[in-house]
Parts: sequence; structure tokens; C-alpha cells
Amino acid sequence: MESLCYDTYKSLLAILLSLTIGSCSSKLPDPKRPNVIIILTDDQGYGDLSCHGNEYIQTPQLDKLYNESVRFTDFHVDPTCAPTRAALMTGKYSHGAGVWHTIAGGNHLRAKEMTMADVFKSSGYQTALFGKWHLGSNYPYRPMDRGFDEWIGQGDGGTGTTDDWFDNDRVNDHYWHNGERVQIDGFAPDVFYNAAIDFIKKKKNTDAPFFVYLPTYLPHAPHTLPDTLLADNSSPDVSTHVSYFYSGIERIDANIGRLREMLEETGQADDTILIFMSDNGGTAGVPLFNAGMRGHKGQVYEGGHRVPFFLHWPNGQIRHGSDVKDLTAHIDLFPTLLDLCQIDLEKQPSFDGRSFKEQLFIPEKPLSDRTVFVETQRTITSKKWVNTVGMNGKWRLVNNQELYDISKDPAQTNNTIADHPEIVKTIQDDHVNYWKNVSPGDRDKPVYIVGHEADPETYLTSSDWHLSKTPWTHAQVASGPSNIGTWEINVSRKGIYRFEVRRWPKEANAPISGIPRFHKTIDAWDKNGGIDKLIYGDQMKPLPVKTIQLEVGGYTEAKAVDSKDTSLTFDVELIKGRATVKAIMLDNENQVLAGAYYLYITPYL
Repeated sequence: MESLCYDTYKSLLAILLSLTIGSCSSKLPDPKRPNVIIILTDDQGYGDLSCHGNEYIQTPQLDKLYNESVRFTDFHVDPTCAPTRAALMTGKYSHGAGVWHTIAGGNHLRAKEMTMADVFKSSGYQTALFGKWHLGSNYPYRPMDRGFDEWIGQGDGGTGTTDDWFDNDRVNDHYWHNGERVQIDGFAPDVFYNAAIDFIKKKKNTDAPFFVYLPTYLPHAPHTLPDTLLADNSSPDVSTHVSYFYSGIERIDANIGRLREMLEETGQADDTILIFMSDNGGTAGVPLFNAGMRGHKGQVYEGGHRVPFFLHWPNGQIRHGSDVKDLTAHIDLFPTLLDLCQIDLEKQPSFDGRSFKEQLFIPEKPLSDRTVFVETQRTITSKKWVNTVGMNGKWRLVNNQELYDISKDPAQTNNTIADHPEIVKTIQDDHVNYWKNVSPGDRDKPVYIVGHEADPETYLTSSDWHLSKTPWTHAQVASGPSNIGTWEINVSRKGIYRFEVRRWPKEANAPISGIPRFHKTIDAWDKNGGIDKLIYGDQMKPLPVKTIQLEVGGYTEAKAVDSKDTSLTFDVELIKGRATVKAIMLDNENQVLAGAYYLYITPYL
């Protein structure tokens, strides 16, 4: 039901923010609040930096930032991409904000949640996102629906996901720019940093501060590069695969240097809070160096969710070059930034996190005791204590079965659960309260609002099917999986809507019963190279589709497919309100082959 009143909710939210924030005056000596930049890398573990002891990679700019920052050595996020981003943007546990997966509709930040960008924008900041959102596609889940003035990105989940441009490979790609497709030359991380630099330069002589969120898609796969020379690594211990992974990090490192140089040249560096962190534990580099931790991305052992976190702010007079060693987490950043920027809310959001502002000035000051939970339950139904860790100070209770003292056993090799029943009970009791907080409505499906002036075309893809196994990349779709799913929509106004049903996206320009052809190539760690091999796999499978059937609410119609058809269109009269959409492809014997993977909805005027 939340989408039915979304416009009303957003109007009320805007009024509330204007009343509680817009009229607030800064308490800082300088009447202008500090700028904020958050850099978030994708799949870079705690050990994937040379300043953390990794001898296989060179990160001179991050090393420099490390030396000039307050570092948090026990900082935690979720073990996968979208949940971390939801927690970061809301100050709430991702489970409670409706984000429990990276696909299957579980990556859509609940529409009613107030985001960091909402608050900064209502406080007079110019807001921008350059890179990976991963918190929902289509209205009302897109970045520009959640407080960002400017957005450039690729697919919601990344390069090659089903809502990404079909032949994107991170070089000379097509991007979403505020909801429109544009082609931009260059390597993807350079494109995002170029956009950020241009955006910030334009703000130099304005009164409004800026909030820039820079969540690049790298070093997450696919490990593509514009030039194979960029992947040179002299160590014989580094495989070709890892070399490309490290090259992505090193390219981001160089871009961070460019960004900081621009801030210095424009005189904006001192007044800018610059934050560096990553979204989950290590991946490709874990076998070489994992900073002594057990686990990797997707796991609830330490290596799956402990990440680097650096905060630099010259004019803030914080204790640069010092370490905060107490337990902190992504849910703490939003309330901390409100403190640092002195944004006063008359009605405080229901944060699960807390501010660590004081520790930036006095790093050794202890934080009060609490339990923080991290989980990864990529399942249609949630269950207590499945793939979950409760963290309290030095203690880690893993899956309610293993207890580790990180101060003595950082590699988590010695399960001491039988020796400390009082610690176990404390964390278990805290989990009861945690579960009451996060579980209500935790698997509600996302509902796209169609026919709204803010989003003239609703683009539905198989990535958002609410299934345990969902084809979420173009490569998986190319292999022709037999999955069948549905989408939930909310029709904003009565009328006739055109449903364009496809087996391939528009830009692939391929027959429903055929396969696309590619001419674009790219250097990649896969020795065979080629975009078709790297991103779309070996199995480009044609399907013998003879009929497509569309179901929308009470409407059902089937149409025959000609061998040359790239799509079929259905004009459907709809009333306002909720409806379920389902499109299926059938063969010449009327047997179901699969759901149609791509569908476009536009008001038919």
C-alpha cells in the first residue's frame, strides 16, 4: 500500500524537512556548512590497500589519505552491496529498510525512508551521485526520487545487469543521466570522477555547500580495462585475474588523487569532509592478503564485513593520523554527518546507528557498549540467526553457534561459546529486540508507479522478479533460463498504457526468437577477451518463441510472434491502483518457455 500514497508522503516529507531543517541556522563559526564527499568502492576488502599491509598492490593516494585522516579500525558494513548502501543512506539496518538482497526486488530501499540526500538537499546542499545506486530502478526508487539533484550511473546493480545498456563494458558506455540514456566516452571510473570534479568546480563560487556520493562500480567484476598495460603486476604470485582486480583499485586510487588535487586548486579542500570506505569484505584479493581475517564477501565472519573507513576534514580540527579502535558501523555515518554539519532536526529520524563525532576529536574516548548486527539472508523468507553475526565490543557471536574474541583471535579459529554464557546471553537478548525492529514487512515487494510525470517510461526487467533464482544479468538472460516472475505496479492515473514486451532489450535490436550480434571488444582478464565472451557468456541461446501472453490485473491477451519481431506491443486500459504484471513466452505447442525478460510501459496518449 505504500506506493498508493507515495506522492502524498513525499509532499509531507518535503514540508517536514523544510520546517525541521530548512530554517535551521548553522552553529559553525563559518556560516557555510562543510561540503561532504563519500567515496564508496565496490568489493574492495580491508586488505586491498597497501597502507593496510598489502604488498601486492600500490595505492599511494589512499595511503596519503590514510595518513591524513582519522581511521576507524573496527568499522563494519553488510557483507554485500545493496544492503550496505541502504544502511548508509538511512542510518538504519538494511533489513529494516527493506533491503535484503542485491536482486529479486530485495535491493529496493523502501519508498517511505528518509535518505541522507533528502536531508542534505533540504538543508540547502547541492546533491549529486556519480556511480552505483543499487537501491532500486524506476519511480519512486531512483536516485532523483531520493534527494539527488544530479545522477550519472549504469545499471542499478552494475555493469551488465539487466537494466544496464546491453553492450556496456565500462569503456565508452551508455549511462543513465537523471533518467535519460546518454553515451559518454572513457573508462567508467574516470567518467564518474570527471563528472564529480566538474560538478564540484561549478560550486566553487556558490553559497550552497555540496554533498557528493561517489560509489564507483569498481573493483567489482567484470574486470575490464581500456588497456591491458594497466593490468601489469610484477609479482609472480598475482594471477592475471587478480591483476585486473588490483588494476581497478589502482585506477580509483589515481582518480582520488585527481579529485583531491582539484579540491586544493579550487580552495575547497579545507572545508570538505572527505570519506573513504568500501561496501563489503574482500573478493578476488582475499587469497593473497586479507589482513589476517577469516571470511570474504557474502560471509558473516570478519573478512566479510570489516572495511576501511577514513575521514578527513582540515577545518574540522579533528585528530588526523589517529585511529578509532572501538566498534563502529555504516549505520553510524548518517547521524555523525548531521552532527558534524550541525543540521538540527526537530524530529529525529529513528536511526539504528549513533554519532561518533566525539571520537573524531578524541579517538581514544570509549564508545558506550552496544551490540551491532550484520546479516546476509538472500532468501524469500527471513529467519532468525541465519547467516548473522552479533558484534559487541571484541566479541562476535556467529550464527548463534560460534563465539570469538577478536582481540585474541582475529582469524576466528577458536570457538569459545561454551566458556562465556553471559556474553552469549547479552547478544541473544539484543537480537530479540533487533528482530522486532527489522522484521515487520521485511519482504514486501517493490511497487513501481507507472504513468507518473516523473517517469514517462517504466522499464521492467527479470532482475526484479521475486524469485529465489532470478536472472539478473544480460549474460544469464542470454542463456535463456526458464524462470517466470511478476512485477507489481501502481497505476497513477486511469488510461490506456502501451506494454512493449521483449526477449532482448531495445538496444540489442534482436529478434525475439533470435540472438544479438556484437562488434564491440574490450581487454579483460578472460584470455579469450571480447564483450560477448566476458559479459554474455558462451551460451547465447535462441528461444523458439511463437506466442507471447501478457497478463495485467484482470487483462489477458496472447499474440503470435513472427520470426522478425523484436517486440510485441499490447495496449491495455487500466484503472488507478495496484496491479500485477506477468508476461510469458510460449513455443509452437503452447508450452511455456520462460517469462519475458524485458518490458517497457508507457502511457498511450
